[in-house]
Amino acid sequence: MTSVRVEPLTGAALASGLDALADLRITVFRDWPYLYDGDRAYERRYLEQFAVAPDAIIVAAFDGERMVGAATGAAMTGHFEEFAAPFAARGFDPARIFYCAESVLLPDYRGRGLGHRFFDEREAHARTLGTYHHAAFCAVIRPDDHPLKPSGYRPLNAFWAKRGYRPVDGAIAHFAWTDVGEAAETEKPMQFWMKPL
Repeated sequence: MTSVRVEPLTGAALASGLDALADLRITVFRDWPYLYDGDRAYERRYLEQFAVAPDAIIVAAFDGERMVGAATGAAMTGHFEEFAAPFAARGFDPARIFYCAESVLLPDYRGRGLGHRFFDEREAHARTLGTYHHAAFCAVIRPDDHPLKPSGYRPLNAFWAKRGYRPVDGAIAHFAWTDVGEAAETEKPMQFWMKPL
C-alpha cells in the first residue's frame, strides 16, 4: 500500500487543482449511480462557479504528486440556485449552510478511511469560519430498476447516517448532465442530506 497524503486547498492552491479535480469527476462519476458522460466543457462551466464561491475548499488526496481523490465544499449560496432553493423553501437560511459538493476517489484508494477524512476536513473548515450552522450535500436518485444498476450495489446511506447526516424531507433539487449512452443532458433528481455543525 502506498501512503496517501491529504491536503486542504484554498485560494491559489485550489485554482491549481481544478484540472485534476475535473479529471477525477469525469472518471469517477462515470460509474453508477451518476453515469456522468463528462467532458471538459461541462467541467469548465461547473468548476468556474465553484472556484469563485465563498469559502471554497478542495480536500485533495495525493499519491505522490498525483491527485487520486478529492472532496469539495463552499458556501451554499455560492453554488447553483437549484441547490439553495429547496432549503429556502423549508425555512433554512442558505447563507448558514456549508455545501459539501462532490467526493470522488479512484477505486484503488477506497477502503482506507479517506471518505471519513474528506468529511472531517470539510466540516472542520466550515466550523472554523463561524458562519455555518449546518453542512449538507446531495445524492442522485435513480430508480431501483434502472438497467445500468450493478447487481449487489450498496448505496452510501449507512455511511452518511453514521456521520450524522439525515435526508431532508422533500428537499430535492434537479440538475442536468448527460448520462452515459445518451446524446443530451437531462435533469436528475438530487436528494439533500444535512447535519448540524
